This record gives sequence, C-alpha cells and structure tokens, in this order.
Amino acid sequence: MNIYISLKSLAKRKNFITKQPYKMQKKPNTLRELITQVVTENVETFNNKASNPETPLINFLSNSDIEQQAQAGKVGFQILYNDKKADLTRAIETAIQAFEDGLYRVFINDEEAEQLDTPLDITEDTEVVFIRLTMLTGRMW
Repeated sequence: MNIYISLKSLAKRKNFITKQPYKMQKKPNTLRELITQVVTENVETFNNKASNPETPLINFLSNSDIEQQAQAGKVGFQILYNDKKADLTRAIETAIQAFEDGLYRVFINDEEAEQLDTPLDITEDTEVVFIRLTMLTGRMW
C-alpha cells in the first residue's frame, strides 16, 4: 500500500519534507499501528545504515550539495560517528509516549487522528501529516 507522508514543524515556514511517497508493508488499522510501522521501518533503515556505512575514499561536497544543505540549515558530510544501533522497542515506546504527551499531531487526509486505538480508514494514496509542535520556554516573570 502506498501512502504519502509529510513532516512539518510549526517553527519552520516551509515543510520539512513535502509529500513523500511511503510504502506500507500492511494496512494499519489504528494510529498506534501506523506509528509502529513508520518507526519500525525508520529504525531498520538507520540500523542498516549504521552497519553498512558507504564511506567513500575521499569525502567532498559539490557546490550544489552545499547549497542544498544550506537551505536545510546544516552543511555536513552526513557521517555517523556513533556505531550504536537503535533499539526498536524503545523507539516505538518513545514515539507512542511523545504522541500521548502532545509533542506531535497526526493528520490523515486533513483530519486529525486524536486517539491511538480508534480505527483508521487508510486507503491507497492517503496523505498522512506529522506535525511536530514547538514547546516555548522561558520565565513568566
């Protein structure tokens, strides 16, 4: 099943990622299952990248690479110096807890998914938007 995922942060004016296609292994029935599938795939990708680093003999950045990374706000070689793998169970627990704590919201076809265990109607080409909320810090007085 193919869906589209957008990640946004309220602190940014532009979308962090704009409507990227995402292939689901199976149709999620609840928001909890959707979050679990997305986190599982991302942890597996991260762990595979950590165990199979494709480090070229000579690192360099082209001018277009520098300009593209500057637009995102960070220019670097994208090298992982920590070879520790992510723990899948802990990552899923953290993502679920972050949703319950209100650190991000999930919208499915422009409707907010508010409960983790409420049945979802996700079909082919559904658009899922994750919005990370920005917490304000400071003193009241």
